Amino acid sequence: MILEKLRLVPHKPGCYLMKNKNGVIIYVGKAKDLKNRLNSYFHQSHTGKTGKLVKEINDFEYIIVGSETESLILEMNLIKKYDPKYNILMRDDKSYPYIELTEEKVPRLNIVRNVKLKKKGARLFGPYPNVYAAKKTVNLLNRIYPLKKCKTYAKRPCLYYHIGQCLGYCVYDIDEKIVKDMEQSLIKFLKGDDSEVKEEINKKMNEASQKLNFEKALEYKELLNDIDITLVKQKVELGDDVARDIFGYYADNNYLSVFIFFIRSSKIIGHHHNIIPLIDSAEEELNRYIAKFYDKQIVPKEILGPDIIDKELLEDYLKTNVKIPVKGVKKKLVNMASDNAKRSLEEKMTLLLQDEKRASGANEELKNILNMDVLDRIEIFDNSNLFGTFNVSGMVVFIDGHPAKNEYRKYKISVDKNDDYGTMREVIYRRYFRVLKDGLVKPDLIIVDGGIGQMNIAKEVLDSLNLDIKLVGLRKDDKHATDALITFDGEIEIEKRSNLFHYLERMQDEVHNFTINYHKQIRSKGLYASILDEIPGIGVKRKKEILKKFKTTEKIKEASLLELKEIVPEEVALKIKEVFNSLEEERKNE
Repeated sequence: MILEKLRLVPHKPGCYLMKNKNGVIIYVGKAKDLKNRLNSYFHQSHTGKTGKLVKEINDFEYIIVGSETESLILEMNLIKKYDPKYNILMRDDKSYPYIELTEEKVPRLNIVRNVKLKKKGARLFGPYPNVYAAKKTVNLLNRIYPLKKCKTYAKRPCLYYHIGQCLGYCVYDIDEKIVKDMEQSLIKFLKGDDSEVKEEINKKMNEASQKLNFEKALEYKELLNDIDITLVKQKVELGDDVARDIFGYYADNNYLSVFIFFIRSSKIIGHHHNIIPLIDSAEEELNRYIAKFYDKQIVPKEILGPDIIDKELLEDYLKTNVKIPVKGVKKKLVNMASDNAKRSLEEKMTLLLQDEKRASGANEELKNILNMDVLDRIEIFDNSNLFGTFNVSGMVVFIDGHPAKNEYRKYKISVDKNDDYGTMREVIYRRYFRVLKDGLVKPDLIIVDGGIGQMNIAKEVLDSLNLDIKLVGLRKDDKHATDALITFDGEIEIEKRSNLFHYLERMQDEVHNFTINYHKQIRSKGLYASILDEIPGIGVKRKKEILKKFKTTEKIKEASLLELKEIVPEEVALKIKEVFNSLEEERKNE
C-alpha cells in the first residue's frame, strides 16, 4: 500500500505524517520536494532512530502547501498538536531566564522565563544560561539601586526602606530625575557597561573606609567581587551593539550536536548546547531546531550559522536577519561554535550509546516478556499519604525507554482517608476519563505500584471506560525492592542484575520521588496546624485545649507523653506522638 501511495506523491513542498499500525502519528516532517523526501525513507537503508522509525511506519499522509515557509509553520503546528514520539528535539528543551526592568513610574527588576507572554517592547536583558548568575545580578542591583521592590504600594515604608534598598515611594514624593538616573544606569549595566556601577561602589567603599566603617567597606568590596565573578563575559571584536546568536553544529553516528553562543553588546554572555538523535538530514534537523528554539527565547537582531542552514527560510519564519558568514570574526565565531558542538558530542558519545542500548534494550525486553506488539508509552502510578491524610497520587510517563517529564501529572485525592483501593480507583478514573474526553495519547502499558488488588481496581475502572490497555503491577521483596512483575496470568520473576530490572527500578524510583515531593509540598502548607484535625479522638474542643497549653505545634512535638495525657486520653496521646515523630523523621530524611 505504501509503495502505491508513493507513486501519487507530487514534487511539491509540504508536510508528511508517518503513522504506525494503530494509526498513531509517530513522526511529522516537512520537505521542499515531498516525493523525493518520502521515497528516501522507503528506498534507502537507514540506521539509528531513522531505522527504528521506518520499521514502525505502516502508513503516511501528506499535506501540500504553497511555500517552504508555510510547510515549516504547518510542521510546527502539527508537532504541537500530535507530539509524535520521534520528534524528540521538540521535547524538554530549556527556556532561559531574562532580567526585566518593568515599564512603571518607578520600575522594578524581575527574573522572567515566559518571555513570549510579555508585551512587545518589554525591557528584557539576557538570556542568562546561568540561573544563579541572573539571580545574583538582580540581588546585586537591588542592593545598589534603591528602586521599588514591591508590586503594590503599602501604606507605610517596608523593610527595604529601613535597610536602604528603597526610597519609600509608597509614602514619599521622590524626584523623578533621581529615578530616571538610576534607570539609565541600570540599563547601561545590563547592556554590559559596568564601569558606572563599579565607580559608584568604589566611591561608597572609600566613604565607608574614611568613616572607619570597615564592615560596610568590606561589604562593598564583596559587591565588586560579585560583579567580576557572576558577570564575567568574553569580549569579541564585532564593533557594534547588535544582539546576536551564533549557531554551530556537528553530526556523527546518527546524532546531531548543536551549540549556540549568545552575544550581547559584543560580549559572549553564555551558551546553550543540546544533542539529539538524527531522524532527518542534518540540514533539515538544524533548520527545524533553530526555528523551534525561539518558541521559548527572544529572537535576536541577527543569527549567524553554518552554510547548511536555509537562510531565506529562517529569515522569513523568524522575521530577523540570518547570515552565513564566509570570513572574518563572524566566521570564526561560527567555527568556534561548531568546534564546541563536535567536542561535546565526542565527549558524550559513549554515554549516549550506552544509555540508548540500556533504555531501548530494556524496553524491548519488557515488550517481549509481556508479549506486546508495541511498547512506546508507559504510564506508572504511585500513591502517598500520612496516616490517611494529605492523600495524593503521581503519574510519570516513559516514552521509548526515557522519562518524558513534561507529561508527568499530580493528583490531589478528594477523600483524605487511608484507602489504597479508593485512591487507585479515583486516580485511574480521573486520568483515563481525561484521556478519552480530550483525545490524549493512550499508553501501551499501565504499571501500578502495587499488587493484584490495585490491579483489579484499575482494570475495573478501565473496563467501565471501555479501554483495553495492558496493565501490570510490581511485587516487592521484604526489603521493599521490586523483584517481580505481576500480571493477571501470574508473576514474572526479574533477574536483579538485568537491564530490565534496573529499568523497572528506575521507573519505580521516578514515580515514587515525584509523588513524595508533591506530598511534601501539600504537607508544607500548614501541615502541623491541620494535622491535629486528622488524629482520631481530637475534636474542636480538645484541639483548642492542646493549643492553649502548648501554644505552638513545635511545643506539641516536644511534649512528653505524660504532659499530653494531662489533656487527652492515653491512646490519643500515643497517636499524637506517633504522628509528630513520623513527621520529624521524614523531615530529617528530606
